[in-house]
Amino acid sequence: MTIQTANLSGIDIRAEIERLRKDRNAVILAHYYQSPEIQDLADYIGDSLELSKKAATTDAEVIAFCGVRFMAETAKILAPEKIVILPDMDAGCSLEDSCPPEKFKAFREAHPDHIALTYINCSTEVKALSDVIVTSSSAETILAQIPPEQKIIFGPDRHLGGYLSRKFNREMVLWPGVCIVHEAFSETELIKLKAQHPGAPVAAHPECPPHIIDHADYVGSTSGILKFATEFPGNTLIVATEPHIIHQMEKALPGKTFIGAPGADGQCSCNICPYMALNTLEKLYLALRDLKPRIEIEEGLRLAAKKSLDAMLAMAGGTVGKGDLGPA
Repeated sequence: MTIQTANLSGIDIRAEIERLRKDRNAVILAHYYQSPEIQDLADYIGDSLELSKKAATTDAEVIAFCGVRFMAETAKILAPEKIVILPDMDAGCSLEDSCPPEKFKAFREAHPDHIALTYINCSTEVKALSDVIVTSSSAETILAQIPPEQKIIFGPDRHLGGYLSRKFNREMVLWPGVCIVHEAFSETELIKLKAQHPGAPVAAHPECPPHIIDHADYVGSTSGILKFATEFPGNTLIVATEPHIIHQMEKALPGKTFIGAPGADGQCSCNICPYMALNTLEKLYLALRDLKPRIEIEEGLRLAAKKSLDAMLAMAGGTVGKGDLGPA
């Protein structure tokens, strides 16, 4: 669905967003991968876990979710009484696309003695087929609570699953999905960049493939990478994740230098998430004005998906519900 914005000339978009935010009793949530202009006007900025928790507790009547579709769906699952809008409904995710529900259902049925530990980057339908949802910031905490004898399938990100499997020495059956953004980093170009900045550490997201992780001094979620940026002792940091996160680093630490890890030719913008980029200030204004595109989820499906999200929030220190660790 393409949203036309050509008729918005002469409108003060930022002022209108501020007006509508108050009139609608709306809260604007933004992921770290959103453009700087959206980050700067959001009420809350965070990673998937932080924003999930906020969606569950905000007292706003409307949630304007500047992120991708599965994130807005998560907000609706946890806060069904609220209106949840997404500036562009085409803002999807390559990981979600890689894991169709019917194929994931067959995958589960082929491993009946396994629990499904599933990355939050998936559809509501896949969440409903899962036992525990994880984010990149909660995965290690949750995995550490699962008994070592319990067999696990992990999807849809095989790189995150492989990273966890290696770190915890836990065998897991992995779904073969990948993030197109984190797949785009070039090991050759990263090595060149490290040579140009000797001593500069590399912070990488665990969605990166192993040949990038192997060069990282720190591996963690977006919020973890931001924390590392405030703590590392040097002046230059190489960042191997979607580069819009650097905006928050530069705001918090203007005296340090942050360099995005390079793509295939060292200069391409292929590590910018094309789905996150679909959200714009103009589309956010229209979404607040018209209260659409709106996320709607059938109640039975919502409740089934909520069980796996409740398990995540309970095991990761959240406040919403309890989870069952038996196979679905």
